[in-house]
Amino acid sequence: MTQTSLYIKLSREELLELIRENLSQKRYDHVLRVEKIGLQLAEQYGESLEKTSIACLLHDLKKQEDDQTSRQTIISENLPLNLLDFGNSVWHGPVAAVYAEKQLDVSDEDILNAIKNHTVGSEHMSVLEKIVFVADYIEPARSFAAVEKARKLAEESLDAVIGYASQQTLKNLLESKKKIYPQTILTYNKYLMTESEEI
Repeated sequence: MTQTSLYIKLSREELLELIRENLSQKRYDHVLRVEKIGLQLAEQYGESLEKTSIACLLHDLKKQEDDQTSRQTIISENLPLNLLDFGNSVWHGPVAAVYAEKQLDVSDEDILNAIKNHTVGSEHMSVLEKIVFVADYIEPARSFAAVEKARKLAEESLDAVIGYASQQTLKNLLESKKKIYPQTILTYNKYLMTESEEI
């Protein structure tokens, strides 16, 4: 991202400072790793580096916001009210997208959707949305059992990673007897690959 941008009113340094103010050092470092992987994927899959950088940097901006403030945003900005039933792990993306649009003057729908959908995905994801979703899932500090296969899949197909990641997420939620956000199921159904289709 350059010092002057078509997509956001902040310089890179101003944006990084905003992120530092809103996130712990551990979460800030995660965001930078996601950006690094996102830019690699953008090069590979022909996406705008600038848009990728902005979306990756902003994706977790509201991850550590207090729940009451996020709930107020969901209600006042007419976000889907079923978000209120699921908590920060699901709603931090949509809440961050609202902040980016209203407070940072980000108007590019692709960037906003990439921020909004980076956790649960959607049925109709752009290349940028897929990149942020995948980069967040496979960044180098991730160490869960499924991540190595996901990294391998990312070398060939973003769609394959999304299908695999959605499958793993559903499996984990079912095993831990947690509620499943409906959009996660829609993403799974859209990007599910049969064994014969797998890379």
